[in-house]
Amino acid sequence: MQAQRPFVMSIAGYDPSGGAGLLADIKTFEQLKVQGLGVCSAMTLQTESEFFNIQWESLDKVLSAIGVLMKKYFVEAVKIGVVKDAEFLHEIIRQIKLHNAEAKIVWDPVLKSTSKYYFFDLHTISDLKKVLKEIDVITPNYNEYKVLQKTGLFQDLCSVLIKGGHRKDKIGTDILVDVGREISIEPNDKTLVYYPKHGSGCVLSSAIASYLAKGENLETACRNGKRYTEKFLTSNPTLLGFHSN
Repeated sequence: MQAQRPFVMSIAGYDPSGGAGLLADIKTFEQLKVQGLGVCSAMTLQTESEFFNIQWESLDKVLSAIGVLMKKYFVEAVKIGVVKDAEFLHEIIRQIKLHNAEAKIVWDPVLKSTSKYYFFDLHTISDLKKVLKEIDVITPNYNEYKVLQKTGLFQDLCSVLIKGGHRKDKIGTDILVDVGREISIEPNDKTLVYYPKHGSGCVLSSAIASYLAKGENLETACRNGKRYTEKFLTSNPTLLGFHSN
């Protein structure tokens, strides 16, 4: 029996369907046997197929919650999800580093919903340069990567895992750009049917954070995170996946 689990914190939006955001992250943490902590960055009203509205939590409340948790628990890794702009992200990361300078940080840059609602203020993208150097890895999908790349980001500021679910060629193949290397991470079983899932990006990023907290290097964490997410994608044909490890 494992006596103690590493603490991993999710800072993400609340999705009442449970498919994405904070609830999906906590489900992932539990399956991967890390102790999950949660801070809500925004309250959303959505289902797995429709998005209705979002109410942002105040920055002060978010920072206060991070401080309370990190003073009590030694947080090994943090997954950050939906944030409204670069300054919001910057202040969150500064608060994390204040309490544990060595904490691993994974940011899943959710720019917009599938219904085309924009979460992140794209006018602040250029300000991300001062933030990315504090992040261990970001996990944009292929379309998000193209948007962020146009601003000249990713010049060795942090590692990037470009998810392959939206690629037209080699669909499902992720590319990890780490210390100047490009590492191709292909699907583990190409014979399986991978059904589209609401929140699959949240699941992947929180799985990566979990494996980093357990001491795995970035490449291994990304590979194992992909394996976990593939089980989620193949769990059933609906948009709400089942968690299992």
